[in-house]
Amino acid sequence: MNYESWGRYPKLAPKEIVNIFWKHEIPDLNKYDKPVLVYAYGKSYGDSCLNENGILLDTKALSRLISWDSINGILKCESGVTLASILDFTVPQGWFLSSTPGTKYISVGGAIANDVHGKNHHKNGTFGCHVIKFELVRSNGERLICSRDENAELFNATIGGLGLTGLITWVEFKLQPCPSSFFAMESIRFDSLDEFFKINEESEKSFDYTVSWVDTTARGSKLGRGIYNRGNHADPRDYKLPDLPKPKQLPMPLEAPFINSCTVNSFNMLYYNKQMNKLDKNIVHYNPFFYPLDAILYWNKAYGKNGFIQYQFVVPFEKGKETIKNILKKVSESGMSSFLTVLKTFGDVKSPGMLSFPRHGITMAVDFRFNGQKTLDKLFELDVLVRDAGGVIYPAKDSRMSAEDFQRFYPQWIEFSKFIDPKFSSSFWRRVTKS
Repeated sequence: MNYESWGRYPKLAPKEIVNIFWKHEIPDLNKYDKPVLVYAYGKSYGDSCLNENGILLDTKALSRLISWDSINGILKCESGVTLASILDFTVPQGWFLSSTPGTKYISVGGAIANDVHGKNHHKNGTFGCHVIKFELVRSNGERLICSRDENAELFNATIGGLGLTGLITWVEFKLQPCPSSFFAMESIRFDSLDEFFKINEESEKSFDYTVSWVDTTARGSKLGRGIYNRGNHADPRDYKLPDLPKPKQLPMPLEAPFINSCTVNSFNMLYYNKQMNKLDKNIVHYNPFFYPLDAILYWNKAYGKNGFIQYQFVVPFEKGKETIKNILKKVSESGMSSFLTVLKTFGDVKSPGMLSFPRHGITMAVDFRFNGQKTLDKLFELDVLVRDAGGVIYPAKDSRMSAEDFQRFYPQWIEFSKFIDPKFSSSFWRRVTKS
C-alpha cells in the first residue's frame, strides 16, 4: 500500500514500515536510528500522519475488540479498530458513537490523536470527551495507563496530540444510546449567511446534529447560500422506519483530476438546486447521514495525482460572520472553489485535549485541488483573515501552515512538548516547530 495522507500532498515517503500485530509484542523502539510515528489508515489530510525518511508503525492489525459493557455502553478495543467495525457491532445493540467525523474508516487511535469532532459538537464535544482510559507505550518500554485520574497530564497531551506522545495499544471509551440505525433528517435551503445563522441558532436548541453545505461558487447577493442539514436519532416508536439499505460502495474508477473549475461550478449549481422545497424531511440511515463520501472508495483520487488541501479553521462568534463572508468572497473570486465546503458551529464543551482544535465558534472546511504555488498563495491570504479574527487552523488537516502561525495559534505547544516521546516525531511537527 501507499503510505500517504488522504490529501496526497505533500509527497513524503518513510524510510521503513514496521507492522505491529500484537499489543503485547511492541518492538524496542529505541533500536531504530530514525524517528518513529504510528500510522493506521492514512485518513489525516495533511502531514501529521507522515514521517519523511523515518519509521512508520503500521497498527492496522491491532483490530480486536477486548470487552463490551452493553448495559453502560463502554467498549474496550485495540487502537487499530475502525469506527466502521464499532458501528457494525454496537448499533444493532442500541449504541452509537458519542462523536464521529465524516468518515468511519479511521482507527480509534487516530480518533484520539486528532481529537476528531462531528455534527454534534454543541451537544457532546469531541471524541476525546468520551475516552475513559488507554494504554500508552513509550519508547523506553513503559506501558502507562492514562486516564483523568492516572497519568492525567499525559492523558490530556495524548488526546489531540497528533500521535507524538507514544503508541496507544488499547482504548476504553463511552458510547451513547441510539434507538435505531436511522435518523430523522431535515434539509433547509438558505440563501445567505444571515439566514444560516438564524437557522443554526434555532436548530441547535432541538437538534443533536447540525451541519451545512455552502456553495463557494456563489457571488454577490447569493454569497453564502447553501443547504442546512439537521437531525436526531429516529425512534421507531415515533417514525415508520424503512428497511435497512444494502451496503453499497463504488470504487473511484481511475486517478484523474475530475474536480476542476468546470465540474465544481456545475456540481455546486446542481447540488444547491436539487432541493426544490425550502424544507425537506426524510428518514435516512446513518451512513448517508454521517458518511456520504465513504460510499466512494478512494474518492481523493478525483483530485488527480497532485492531491488536494483541506483548509479548516475556527473563528470566534464575535467576528465569525464577517470573517466567513470575507473568506467566501476570496474563495469564489479565486476560481479555486470547492465542491465540498462544510460550515457549522462548535459549542462550548471543552475537550481534555491539550492541543485540541475545536473551540466555541464557527468552523468551515474547504477543499482545494492542489495547483502548486497558486494554491499556497491563496491559502496564505486566508490565514491572514483567520489570524485577524482570533481563529486557529486545524493541525490534523494541515499541510502548509507556517511555524509562526502554528505557534501563535497554539501557544500551549511549548507545554505540550514536555510530553512528546523522545523517539516520536512527524513531518508536521518538524515543519511547525522547525525541529
